[in-house]
Amino acid sequence: MSPVAAPAAGPSATPSADRVADVRALSDHLPRFFRLVQALKQAAGVDGRDRAALVLLFPLVRVGPLRQSALAELVHADPSTVSRHVAALVEQGLVQRVADETDGRATRLLVTDAGRAAAERLREERTAHLAAVTAGWSDDDLAVLTELFGRLLDDLTAALPADSRPAFPAPREKP
Repeated sequence: MSPVAAPAAGPSATPSADRVADVRALSDHLPRFFRLVQALKQAAGVDGRDRAALVLLFPLVRVGPLRQSALAELVHADPSTVSRHVAALVEQGLVQRVADETDGRATRLLVTDAGRAAAERLREERTAHLAAVTAGWSDDDLAVLTELFGRLLDDLTAALPADSRPAFPAPREKP
């Protein structure tokens, strides 16, 4: 694999054979990455539906109270699936429905203190797992991966049609 380098001269430049091979290798790595993410979720011993429900806490914490339909749109999920997950979160006391001040007939979803704590626990678990997996990496390697992975996600997001992009930017700040 070639080292990290500046982008090619432009879209009209003919890509080198090494670049084509690297892009193909990256393309082959992505399905493996997605399968590993699924395997990690299963290995965590948490029911996939429960975990999927908990993951909905993150956009609610980041963006603030939302209507359920807006949350479904934000996370690109089927409204009926989000409805089931939200019902579980409400039942667990992690989210509450509050009146929408702009439309008395509608409600918005508000994360409770318990919901914020659950989201933080999930984030801490994920962070601890990644810390353990990358413990043998140099600080420089970890920094390069973190920067380039964020850049890849940004560029993948930018390649989406404007109406399909997430409504909020991913966190990119360093602690």
